[in-house]
Amino acid sequence: MKPYPKYFEKIRVRPDPDAELKSRAPVCQWDGCQQPGTHRAPVGRMKEGEYFRFCFDHVREYNKGFNYFSGLADSEIARFQKEALTGHRPTWKMGMNGSGRTKGPAFGPTTDPLGFFREFGGRSDWQPPPEPPESERRMIRNVERKALDTLGLEVDATKAEIKTRFKLLVKRHHPDANGGDRSFEDRLRDIIQAYNYLKAAGYC
Repeated sequence: MKPYPKYFEKIRVRPDPDAELKSRAPVCQWDGCQQPGTHRAPVGRMKEGEYFRFCFDHVREYNKGFNYFSGLADSEIARFQKEALTGHRPTWKMGMNGSGRTKGPAFGPTTDPLGFFREFGGRSDWQPPPEPPESERRMIRNVERKALDTLGLEVDATKAEIKTRFKLLVKRHHPDANGGDRSFEDRLRDIIQAYNYLKAAGYC
């Protein structure tokens, strides 16, 4: 038997498909690891589009403990899950459009909104429908309702009413106004958090 028969000439070792990727990959970002960081791992909430680079073993370890909702309250998680059903896009009741009006033609068959037929004796009495108040146009979220309820206000409260009520409640529940009694601190903290949320949401 020949030491190198012709059958061995047909055998080829397959190249490693990941060899080039590993040569170009950065070093794994896991502490103390020097393997190629060939796998991406998300950084976390509010940093979408940013990734860590880990090797295969450490990306598995990282993913085991990764929690996108870490630090969020249960109500915020529930709201996120509900909005995720529609791709985080606003929705309206059936038969309504984004402005809160019923879908359909903006003018009837006997009206002339652009005045084309006015010179021929046609009707030109079309008027745009009145704009609904800002409080009706705006979609009220449950978190915003809760914040307004904390301040003892309705959903149609104006900016001036929100600011006035906030100042009144802060004065009423501040320890200095209660002889140093700190039993109202939790209530005061809720009031401040509710006002800050409404302020960030553009209510005041």
